[in-house]
Amino acid sequence: MIDPIVTKVKGFLLKPVETFQQSRNDEPGVVFTYFAALLLLNAILSALIGASGFGSMQMFSGMMGGFTYPVRVFFMALAGGFILTLILAAWIHLWVYLFGGHMGIMQTFKAIMYGNTPHLLLGWIPFIGIIFVLWSLVLGILGIRELQEISTVKAILVIAIAVTIPLILIILFAVFFNPSNMYFYPAPGYAD
Repeated sequence: MIDPIVTKVKGFLLKPVETFQQSRNDEPGVVFTYFAALLLLNAILSALIGASGFGSMQMFSGMMGGFTYPVRVFFMALAGGFILTLILAAWIHLWVYLFGGHMGIMQTFKAIMYGNTPHLLLGWIPFIGIIFVLWSLVLGILGIRELQEISTVKAILVIAIAVTIPLILIILFAVFFNPSNMYFYPAPGYAD
């Protein structure tokens, strides 16, 4: 069971276009097993980083719960990673469909789950993990292009729009609900 996963990992890291083409007919069980194995590895490594004191949140706010912090990181990475990937893949598929990709939602799920390979393997590394997140975005573009059989430009637009809209909403939400932006004025007629 481990050999096919290792072979796919090597393929997505070294020959992604070829590997996406070979994965076009992969059954959902194969895709979800691959993704689950990498997600589990990522959760374990993220928890170990959290336990070591190098977790990004821990560095800025102290020990944040001591012993339970790595356990929480593990379960958040595992459950959150799975749920967010499903939501993201469905959201991306909406844009794939609007841009002419009609090969089915499972092909989009494959592109996103397989495309997450660099992020899941190495995205847990403090400070440089963002490089692997960006690499995963590139693989997502290649996966969408190959599996949905749309042009590179359309695949780039799909990923750009699907990622940019939530980022803008998160930024607006953060700015709007930032406590430093909330001014409390006395009620009219109130005098000191």
